[in-house]
Amino acid sequence: MRETTGIHHITAIVGHPQENVDFYAGVLGLRLVKKTVNFDDPGTYHLYFGNANGSPGTIITFFPWNGAKQGAIGNGQVGKTSYAIPPGATLFWKSRLKQYNIAYKEETRFGEQYLSFSDPHGLLLELVEREVGEENEWTNQDITKEEAIKGFAGAVLYSANPDRTIQVLENVMGLEKVGTENEVTRLQSMSTIGNIVDVKKSHEKGVMGVGTVHHIAWRAESDAELIEWQQFVRENRLAVTEVRDRNYFKSIYFKEHGDILFEIATDPPGFSRDEPFETLGSELKLPVQYESNRKLLEKTLIPIKNPNGGGS
Repeated sequence: MRETTGIHHITAIVGHPQENVDFYAGVLGLRLVKKTVNFDDPGTYHLYFGNANGSPGTIITFFPWNGAKQGAIGNGQVGKTSYAIPPGATLFWKSRLKQYNIAYKEETRFGEQYLSFSDPHGLLLELVEREVGEENEWTNQDITKEEAIKGFAGAVLYSANPDRTIQVLENVMGLEKVGTENEVTRLQSMSTIGNIVDVKKSHEKGVMGVGTVHHIAWRAESDAELIEWQQFVRENRLAVTEVRDRNYFKSIYFKEHGDILFEIATDPPGFSRDEPFETLGSELKLPVQYESNRKLLEKTLIPIKNPNGGGS
C-alpha cells in the first residue's frame, strides 16, 4: 500500500485572465508564482498561485479560456476547493469579502465552520480555520500573516460513484477514512496542509467549462516515486498515462471510478528552476518547445497586470 502526502495542486478553467489574477492575487492575496502557457494548448495561459514559495499543497492553477462556454459543477469534478486560514481570521475574511461585494454563506461540516463563496467565474471556494500548516510569508498591506491563506485545507469531491471513489482514495492513494456525516465521507492524508478530502454525490452532472475544476493532483516525493506510483495505479487496474514533464514537476494522470481526473505530481523541482524566488511570476516563462514562438505567443496572449506587482 502506498500513501500520498496530500494534495499537490488543483487546476481549473476560468474566463478572462485579468479577472482571474485580480481575484486570486488581489482579493485572496495569493502569490502569482508562475506565468506560463498550457503545454497542450500554448495559446492559453497557465497561471499558478500559491504561498510565497509556491509549495505543494498551496498551488491552484488556471487555464483562462476567455469567451469560452460556462461549465456546470457536478459529478466527476472537484466541487469545492477549501483553503486554510489561521485561527481567528474568519472575521477578517468576512469583512474583506463584503468589501469586494462577494456574497458568502456560513456552513458547518464535521464540526468546522466554513465561509463558502464563488470566484468571478463560478468556482466554488471555502475558507476554514486550521491550526496546522505553516504561515504564509507572502503578505501585503491589506493581509498580514495572521490572516493570509496558508494553502489548501482540502477539497470536496463530487463523485458519480462515491463508494468507488472512496475505495480509490483509501486503497490506491492511501488516505484514511475519518467518518461520514450527512452523506459526506471525510478522508485524511498525512500532511498538515491539503490533507482533508470530503466525498459526496452531487445532484447534477458535471460539464467541463469555465468555472469548473479540470483535475486534482496528489503529491509524489520524487521522479523515482512517481514511477512507482504509475506501476501501482496500473496494478489497481486503472488506466494511467505516461510520465509528462511539466517543467516544474513531472506527473501522471488517471481517471478514478467516479469520473474525477486525478494527477500525481512530483514535489521537485519547483517554480524557482527558471526564475529567482524574488521575481517569481513576473515574466512569461515558456517550455523549450515553444520558445521559438515567443513573439507570436506574446501577441496572442491577453496582457495581464499583477495587482501585487511583479506582472506585466
